[in-house]
Amino acid sequence: MSKRVLLVTPPYHSGVVESAGTWLPLGLLYVGGALRRAGYGVELYDAMTKFHNLEQIRETLRDRRPDAVFVSCITATVLDGIEVCRVAKEENPAVLTVLGNTHPSFMWEEILTGSACVDAIVRFEGEETAVELLAAWPKHEQLRKVRGIAFRRDGKPYATPLRVFARDLDGFEPAWDLVPWSEYSYRAQPGSTLAVVSSSRGCRQHCSFCSQRLFWSESWRAVSPECFVRQLEGLRDRFGVDVVMLADEIPSLDRARWERILDLLTTRSVGVNILLETRVDDILRDEDILPRYRQAGIEHIYVGVESVNQATLDLFKKDLKIEQSKRAIELINSHDIISETSFVMGMPDETPEEMERTIELSKYYDPDMAFFLAITPWPYADLYPNVKDHIVTYDYRNYNLVEPVIKPRAMTIDEVRAMLFRGFKDFYTHKMQQMRTMPPWKREFMKRLMHLLLEHSYLRDQMKEIGHPAISDQIVA
Repeated sequence: MSKRVLLVTPPYHSGVVESAGTWLPLGLLYVGGALRRAGYGVELYDAMTKFHNLEQIRETLRDRRPDAVFVSCITATVLDGIEVCRVAKEENPAVLTVLGNTHPSFMWEEILTGSACVDAIVRFEGEETAVELLAAWPKHEQLRKVRGIAFRRDGKPYATPLRVFARDLDGFEPAWDLVPWSEYSYRAQPGSTLAVVSSSRGCRQHCSFCSQRLFWSESWRAVSPECFVRQLEGLRDRFGVDVVMLADEIPSLDRARWERILDLLTTRSVGVNILLETRVDDILRDEDILPRYRQAGIEHIYVGVESVNQATLDLFKKDLKIEQSKRAIELINSHDIISETSFVMGMPDETPEEMERTIELSKYYDPDMAFFLAITPWPYADLYPNVKDHIVTYDYRNYNLVEPVIKPRAMTIDEVRAMLFRGFKDFYTHKMQQMRTMPPWKREFMKRLMHLLLEHSYLRDQMKEIGHPAISDQIVA
C-alpha cells in the first residue's frame, strides 16, 4: 500500500491576508501533484483557512492517520508549523514530519537543533525533492543521496547539496482537485471563487530586505504563455474560478512573453479577474500597452514603493528613484485599475518626523490602497546585519509585517506601532474624501474594501482604540 501524505498549513493568523480573502496554499498543491504522480496518496488540510486550533488538528491527524505530514512555513508561521509536527508525533511517533518553504529552507539548522519533532526539511523548490525524500526515508544512507534536504545525521543537523532548479515549469501541475473550492473566495468580490496561480518562479532584483530573491537565488523561470492560459481556462471550467491572484514576484519580467499572455487572455476571452504584483520598472516600461492589461482582465496591481526616502530605497537596493514610483501609480490609476502599494516604516535611524513625511507623501502618491508595514528582520536577509542590534523580540510569530520588532533609536516600539496605525487612518480618511471622483466600479470596490478592513483585519480593534469615526462615516455616505 502506498504511503499516505497529509499536506498541512499551520494554524497561524495575523489579520492581514484574511481581510482580503482566503488563499489556497499553492506550494503545497505543487508538491501534492508531484507526490501523487509518484504513486502516493495525498490529501490537503488547510488548517489556517479553516481556522482550526491544535486540538482540531490533532483530531484530524487521528482521523486521517497519515504516514507523512508536510507542513509549509514562512517565518511568522514556523513556530505553529513545528507545533503541528509535535502533535503529529504525539499521535503517531512513526509519522514522518517534514517542513518546507522559505524559513525552513534557510533556518534548517536552528529548527533541527531545537525541535526533535521535525524529522526533515525540504529546502527551496520542493516537487522532486519531496518525492525522493519519501522514497528514501528512513534509510539514512539513501537520504544522503537526496539533494535539497536537511535531517539529523548522527544526532546533528545535516544538509545535503542543493538541487538545481527545474527548467521545465510546464511539467509541474498542482493537484487542483484536492482543493475544497467553496472555502476560497475574494472578499472584495462577493460570491467569487479564488485561485492562487503561478506563471513564473523567481526574482532577479536585489532588494536587501526580501526573502524571495534569496529563495530563488536571483533566478527567474517562466511557464509558457500557452500553458499558463490553459491552466486558467481549466480552473474556470472545472472549478468555477473567476478571480486569480498571481503568486509571481515579477510575472511581467519578459515583455515579449507577457504580451503573448495578455493577447491570449484577451483573444480567448478567459474572463477571470486577475490580481498581480509587479515592479515599478515594468509598469513604466509597459506604458504603451497598459490598455491591454485591462482588456486581459487585470483589475488590481500591487507595486512596492516601500519608502519615500531615496536613501532608504538605496539601502533596500530597490534600484528605483522615488519619482518613478509615483509615475507608476499614476499610470495604473489612469487605466482604471486598482493600485496598491506599501510603505515600510521603523528602520533604526527613522524619526517620528520622517514617518510623518511618509504618511503625508502616501497621499501625494495617491494609490487606491496603501499599507504601512513594520520593517521585519528576516534572519536570512541581507538587511539583517544592519538592524539586528535593534531587534526587541525573537518570537517569530511577530515577524508578520504588522507587529514592530525593531526599535528605532529615537522612538519606542509603542510609538512605532501608533505611527503605523496613524498612517492607515490618515491615508484612508483622505482616500474616502475622493470617493465621489472615482469611477462607479472603483467606488464600490473601495466601500467594500473599507468594510473588510474594519471587520476582518488586524486594524479592526486598533481603529476602535483610536476612536476615529471618519472612515466609517465616509463608507456609508
